[in-house]
Amino acid sequence: MTNTVTLNHLGRSVFGGLGNISSGSLRTSLDSTWNNFLSQQQQRTFIQMRTVLKVVDNSGAKKVMCIQALKGKKGARLGDTIVASVKEAHPNGKVKKGEVVYGVVVRAAMQRGRCDGSEVKFDDNAVVLLDKQGQPRGTRVFGPVPHELRKKKHLKILTLAEHIA
Repeated sequence: MTNTVTLNHLGRSVFGGLGNISSGSLRTSLDSTWNNFLSQQQQRTFIQMRTVLKVVDNSGAKKVMCIQALKGKKGARLGDTIVASVKEAHPNGKVKKGEVVYGVVVRAAMQRGRCDGSEVKFDDNAVVLLDKQGQPRGTRVFGPVPHELRKKKHLKILTLAEHIA
């Protein structure tokens, strides 16, 4: 309901500002306004079921698909644990395609506020794979890792990381 109201208001402002312009240019300007409106509405969301994530350790997996977020109803955020299925893997890696694994979200495209008022968000969604005891399966972690993992008790991932953001 609110989207329709906003869209109608947006359309009226476009028509009010155009005056005596031909219908062809009116249509293109309305299309560009609509595309701008849609791009503003597309926000980054939680990591939920069927989200494909990049694996940033050397466990042998390249991409995994989230099966379930183990915390929260909406989905997983930075530092949360997920259950995932390996979709792509290196041929000689520790992890094979089709294997069900646990992982910790170390990068998420959804922004998250910090205590000091700043916000952190990444360009991609990335995960580090864990074993049943909660220890990382790989021996290296590539790329930046947020320091919020310290609060979530994933200190081993922080020690393996190249860069802490």
